[in-house]
Amino acid sequence: MLDVVTLGETMVMMNPVEAGSLKYIYDYKKQLGGAESNFAIGLARLDHQVGWFSKLGDDPHGEYVKSFIRGEGVDTSQVKFTSQAPTGLFFKERRELGESNVYYYRHGSAASKMKPEDLSEDYIAQAKYLHLTGITPALSESCHNTILKAIKIAKENNVKVSLDPNLRLKLWSKERMREVMLDLFKKVDVVLPGMEEGEILLGTDDPTEIAEEILNLGAEIVVVKLGAKGALVANKDSKEKVAGYPVERVVDPIGAGDGFAAGFISGQLRGKDLVESTRLANAVGAFATTVIGDVEGLPTREEVEVFTGEKEAITR
Repeated sequence: MLDVVTLGETMVMMNPVEAGSLKYIYDYKKQLGGAESNFAIGLARLDHQVGWFSKLGDDPHGEYVKSFIRGEGVDTSQVKFTSQAPTGLFFKERRELGESNVYYYRHGSAASKMKPEDLSEDYIAQAKYLHLTGITPALSESCHNTILKAIKIAKENNVKVSLDPNLRLKLWSKERMREVMLDLFKKVDVVLPGMEEGEILLGTDDPTEIAEEILNLGAEIVVVKLGAKGALVANKDSKEKVAGYPVERVVDPIGAGDGFAAGFISGQLRGKDLVESTRLANAVGAFATTVIGDVEGLPTREEVEVFTGEKEAITR
């Protein structure tokens, strides 16, 4: 039995060894990046049983992706390979000032060829949660249809569905993005938007208004990420801001939102209330910013418990 199942594209990431314009960077570290696999690895490190599936190119990059994710304790038994398209690739550009940037080489990738027929109903039905992001439906129409089918399977089998919008403006138009994402908000149980995503989709940067509008569309729980300030968690009965954890030096912010989502769902799986689940999400998200790479900074359950004061650290 799995606690959570997720699906989406994971690519090989070329991460520069130093900050600056890629025009002047010559040395890179090969890592991987994918919102859903980041989330899955985050949950696995928090001692949950997680499954991730996707379609990868029948190439060394695809083998690397599957091997790495499996090595992190995530079930990859449903991953499919194809010789008709390559595994996706992207380059990260890190800046000391301003946000990191990414350059995708994923058009026509193997993951964009995912289709509803690739889904296993039994695999999804065994889980407590199905976790999705707004990246997958942006890859292709067949990926969008795959997401809709996955939600349908989950609902028919009493599996809760969580959604991190994870908007990627480089992948589709704002008009199509709004149409698809607002429709998905009506179909899922938990939505985890960021402030900027709320403004793009709903036209407001007020976290309370973002939460209310998404709840009105049909979601049961909304957690609005507020960056270093923490998050606002809301359902139809309550709304509460939960303070974040300060980080002295943010090394790499990419992946923090995926860690946040993993922390929140972990809290819900453990029976924590909404505030405690959000506090855990804030802690995991903070950890993720302290190391270069999307998953390298994601903490274990013990590390989080020490960080939040639930457990005493023994270092010698």
